[in-house]
Amino acid sequence: MLTGPFEPTNEWYAVAKVAGVKLCQAYRRQHGKDFIAVVPTNLYGPGDNFDLAAGHVIPALIRRFHEAKVSGAEYVELWGTGKPIREYLYVDDAAHALVFLMEHYSDEAIINVAGGEEVTIAALAERIAAVTGYRGGLRYDRSKPDGMRRKVLDGSRIHKLGWQPSTSLEDGLTRTYAWFLQKPA
Repeated sequence: MLTGPFEPTNEWYAVAKVAGVKLCQAYRRQHGKDFIAVVPTNLYGPGDNFDLAAGHVIPALIRRFHEAKVSGAEYVELWGTGKPIREYLYVDDAAHALVFLMEHYSDEAIINVAGGEEVTIAALAERIAAVTGYRGGLRYDRSKPDGMRRKVLDGSRIHKLGWQPSTSLEDGLTRTYAWFLQKPA
């Protein structure tokens, strides 16, 4: 953390995240309480925000691919090149990791909760297309930004403590899409 400049498309989000981590560390020092700073990778799952403009990548893509399937759209347009690499963590795994850390971790050092699987945006889109049953094509709008080239976390510390995610990306996407189909309109 703080080893280089912030990526311009999410600079303010990053500043807020750093402030939260530093505040947690300060409370731990000042009050002698067992505050820990946990940084999860990109989370997704039931209960997420599926808004096309304000949702994160997985729920927004699920909605976009679902709507394209229902409307019979010839293609789904994605921002950028599809080459950036990300990792994702199913929300239930994140919750289990937080409980695990409360029981097994006490340190001022930040601890990452990582999904462990790196995937390009293009590969993610293909997986979501398969989960939703969308059969059309993909188009990339290269005039739109890619964001960071690679955004993944090093989860080796939590893994050494004995925690691993239990939900594969495919299973998580399938469960999330099933929830999306059942959620109230």
